Amino acid sequence: MTGPATNGIPAVSFAVDNVHAESDRLRELGVQFVQEPLEMGQVTTAVLNDTCGNLIQIVHSE
Repeated sequence: MTGPATNGIPAVSFAVDNVHAESDRLRELGVQFVQEPLEMGQVTTAVLNDTCGNLIQIVHSE
């Protein structure tokens, strides 16, 4: 089986105001992250599993 999720590539990316706050909120709702918030210069990302085989990325930039 091959595909974006198998290769660790998110299927979609959503912009949020604050990745850390949003990942905390989602985690409290039971969401499992495959990548915790990661700061890369002025961009912060996190990746979650949507339980249907897709990876979803949330991102914000300063």
